[in-house]
Amino acid sequence: MGAAVASSHRNARAEDRGISFARFLGQQGFWPLARTTVTTLQINVGKLCNMACHHCHVDAGPKRTEVMPKSVAERAVGILERSPSVRVVDLTGGAPELNPNFRWLVTEARKLGRRVVDRCNLTVLFEAGMADMPEFLAANTVHVVASLPCYQAENVEKQRGRGAFEKSIEALKRLNRFGYGRPDSGLELDLVYNPVGASLPPPQAELEARYRTELSRQFGIQFNRLLTITNMPIARFAHFLERTGKLEAYMSLLVNHFNPRTVPELMCRSLVSVSWDGRLFDCDFNQMLDIPMGAGTRTIWEVDSLDPFAGTRVAVGEHCFGCTAGAGSSCAGALTEERSTPGQQIATGQVAAGSGRRVFSRGGR
Repeated sequence: MGAAVASSHRNARAEDRGISFARFLGQQGFWPLARTTVTTLQINVGKLCNMACHHCHVDAGPKRTEVMPKSVAERAVGILERSPSVRVVDLTGGAPELNPNFRWLVTEARKLGRRVVDRCNLTVLFEAGMADMPEFLAANTVHVVASLPCYQAENVEKQRGRGAFEKSIEALKRLNRFGYGRPDSGLELDLVYNPVGASLPPPQAELEARYRTELSRQFGIQFNRLLTITNMPIARFAHFLERTGKLEAYMSLLVNHFNPRTVPELMCRSLVSVSWDGRLFDCDFNQMLDIPMGAGTRTIWEVDSLDPFAGTRVAVGEHCFGCTAGAGSSCAGALTEERSTPGQQIATGQVAAGSGRRVFSRGGR
């Protein structure tokens, strides 16, 4: 990891400026933040990717060498088998399809009766050895969650690079041909929107309607749902914010749009994240920041089942404001239809421990 990006990891933490997410939750009556039942096992199979998107919180790319080995994949499946509360296996990366154990993980999880989610960047379907991937995904009834930050080429290519939009559209057409996104097919195809810049996502339902209209009109593409996800102030996006002088303003935006209605729905309360090397985390964002589990468990070799994690404390950091701002954000999109406004929040000057000073100015989108 380059020095600039490492600096972004440090500077994106609001605690360096006197604000604590944990203290904020406490003032709202939500601390300690505890896990309920673990229903999702999210497996990050590595940082290898055919793309290097500007907003990527994983710092993934074509030159990354972190790839989950078979031994870790086998241990994860063994734990899954002994965790009856887990209903969903969420495969992410990087580009998860590039991991040599991806197909094995899918088929083993399906044998155990678990639903499988593939977080697909779409362009990976044009890489070598991927020609039959849509057919494989369909044959295993894999739920595809596909990145498409806009229905216009210009915005997509700002975030994902030249040529990404055309490939993404063709990949969606391929998935549609196998039944994905079509009514009554049983093959779910969800799209993911991330803001191009330093702003919160627009209302999910309204944006979904626009996506549906434009993708159908321009390309004849069908999909099930649109998921709006807030950009986390970590990794490449944090570096972008630093470089453009927008880090303070973006953190202020997140803090001042804290929405208490999002807290009961936070994904970390029902999910456990496994890294490519077998370490355990409370979520994928904590994994990228190397924040240990609140429960104290470090690796998959220390546990036999995820069920005992019910009721354990979740570790938090200041990036967590990204999941609680506005309508909230998770790997499944917005957390509530009710969006917050700055007027609904605690004055942020109360958050800095005993400082008596305002940490972030009250602002809006």
